[in-house]
Amino acid sequence: MPSEKVLLAKQEKVAKLTELLKASVAGVLVDYKGITVDEDTKLRKELREAGVSYFVEKNTMLRFAMKNAGLDGLTDSLEGTTAIAISNEDQTAPARILGKFSEACKGEKFLLKAGYVDGEIYDEAGVKALSKIPSRDVLLAQLVGSLQGPIQKLAATLQAIVDKENGAA
Repeated sequence: MPSEKVLLAKQEKVAKLTELLKASVAGVLVDYKGITVDEDTKLRKELREAGVSYFVEKNTMLRFAMKNAGLDGLTDSLEGTTAIAISNEDQTAPARILGKFSEACKGEKFLLKAGYVDGEIYDEAGVKALSKIPSRDVLLAQLVGSLQGPIQKLAATLQAIVDKENGAA
């Protein structure tokens, strides 16, 4: 039977994890077994630059925190070595970065397990699909580009009409 002090420390840890999960908009669980320290360092740097928290936690602690945060659907994925990446701002950043890293490892030593976006649970295939979605900034740039094309054509057409009328006068 664990001492009261140890039990209290574990409860505090679960409470902190629960708050992290509730505050996040997206997260991805991975099996990181087999990656080198150098690969892990590069991955952590890329995640940090994107504003994503990445850490390893015991499955039992994550299981309690996920139940408390309403992410019960993820508890089935808590087997073996588990790391979690959490983003408080970008819904696709954890999946995009970890999916790219998993593809670089050819899915042999770094496996995507499951994830969530705004409380919606995704399995491995869903996380892989999420990883293909461009970032919010890229999507906004594409939207602006698609809106800019017709406006430029309209401006060119109007200018051609003005030039034609000026030439006739």
